[in-house]
Amino acid sequence: MVDPIPPGQHSLTAYLAVEDARSAIRFYVDAFGAVELYVGESPSGRIDHAELRIGDSSLVLVEPSEGNPLLPAAQPGTSVGLRLYLADVDAVHAEAVRLGARAFSPVKDLFYGDRSGTIVDPFGHVWILCTRTENLTLEEIQERARKLYGG
Repeated sequence: MVDPIPPGQHSLTAYLAVEDARSAIRFYVDAFGAVELYVGESPSGRIDHAELRIGDSSLVLVEPSEGNPLLPAAQPGTSVGLRLYLADVDAVHAEAVRLGARAFSPVKDLFYGDRSGTIVDPFGHVWILCTRTENLTLEEIQERARKLYGG
């Protein structure tokens, strides 16, 4: 059985939207001793997911892109998203929408082993709701990304 929260993760992870993720990574490494775990680029070269470890917690950085609800603080919108690992993402996503959240993206299986859907809560905060469904190696994730993005 797969644990719904991946090994090394906590239930909640902050996502920060930044214009220049490479510079932000350098800053967090230098300022806070962050460790770079993964940097994923889109076909256009934008960083769509950079995961860092600071202490015992993860921090995810994203650069703005079409279809992403997170925007840097200099743009209108929100610059922070919260990733929440749960045992049943489908039930929680549906309940959040029933209670007044807006479904930004439906729950679906993703190439890196999560089942995930994004909501915007009634207060404007973005929540990336996830359940881990497959335990994959970094190499398996990268291969799936290459196939998905044609790289």
